[in-house]
Amino acid sequence: MTQLSTSPPAAADHRGPVTGTERALAPDLIRGGMLLLIGLANAANYAFAGQPGLNGSPHGLERILNFLKITLVDARAYPVFAVMFGYGLVQLTRRQRNSGTTASGVRRILLKRNAWLVAFGLAHATFLYFGDFLGAYGLVGILCTLVLLNRGDRFHKIVLWIWGAQLVYTIVLAGMALFAVVTSSGPAQSVENKPNPSLAATSYASSLVHRLHEYPTHTATVLGFTVIVWLGIWAARRQLLENPNAHKALLTRVAVVCMSITVLGGTPLALVAAGWLHVDAAALESVNFLQHVSGQFGGPGYIALFALLVGKLTANRRTAELGLPVQAISALGQRSMSGYLFQSVAWLVLLAPFTLNLGDRLGSTAFTAAGVAVLVWTVSVTGAYQMKKRSYRGPAETLLRKLTY
Repeated sequence: MTQLSTSPPAAADHRGPVTGTERALAPDLIRGGMLLLIGLANAANYAFAGQPGLNGSPHGLERILNFLKITLVDARAYPVFAVMFGYGLVQLTRRQRNSGTTASGVRRILLKRNAWLVAFGLAHATFLYFGDFLGAYGLVGILCTLVLLNRGDRFHKIVLWIWGAQLVYTIVLAGMALFAVVTSSGPAQSVENKPNPSLAATSYASSLVHRLHEYPTHTATVLGFTVIVWLGIWAARRQLLENPNAHKALLTRVAVVCMSITVLGGTPLALVAAGWLHVDAAALESVNFLQHVSGQFGGPGYIALFALLVGKLTANRRTAELGLPVQAISALGQRSMSGYLFQSVAWLVLLAPFTLNLGDRLGSTAFTAAGVAVLVWTVSVTGAYQMKKRSYRGPAETLLRKLTY
């Protein structure tokens, strides 16, 4: 198993940010591609002014849209970025140590970078969107720097046992949910959106005040993904994404097992959301909980799928020889924080009640939100590729690097 380098300290206290030639394709392609799912989730939340952002009385193709969103998107996209965040922490640490940065220098860089992420998250949540993850990543990153990163391989194997226990727990929940569905006898319930006042506000000033109340609660609820980040740390120590073909068997098992769990775990709620399954309140609560718990397996599942794709694409080719879509999406992945923040600006302009309010103006709110999400993601992919051609990192990444280094 790959160990973090322990090169002796050099004269320099630290080295600068990563260069383009040092980047691995898989992490960038994963981040760029998965921003589409983040967009589909957040745009729907904005359009419906609540979570999970669904039409509670779907008709026609809206039924299929609800089904796919529950099984493939909701509570399944953010775990991908949690795993990748942990992976990035190790990549940054390894690069700094291999260049001779002192141990105290690495620690200071990580703490400083994550502290700035907390600040970025606070600004993002205050001015744009309450459902921010940057601040939560920053807090988890500080915790990981202080507690996890400098541990040995034996210690990091603990996270595999935790995930094994979580798998057993999810199977038990699935059995309980199935029993609740089979024995359901009360009045049929539909999936209702939990309202977010900041998304329904009729003025920007009002939305800002609501966001200040909603952000702390949201951040507290997502701090629990520390274990998901830890899994990314374990994977990065083994360098699973730098050379996916060397780990094809492991990645294939992870993709099959984790995607099966995340899809099957979301299916009961998806059937209810699509209007194809009718259950009482107790059964709805049970399948809703199962959907959220099983969603965390989407993190390693999606990552393994992307890694296998990258392995196939790069088997006999260099990154520079890959097609334009792959290069453009990976360019967005290199600028994922800018892409993420750009999405929040877009939702505010296109979907908020006090701006264009396209969700209400264009008919089907569900399809409008999905269409806007795809459009915004496509624009961000195009913009990122143009930035890459001009050797520009992206505004958020540039600012964070200047503040960190």
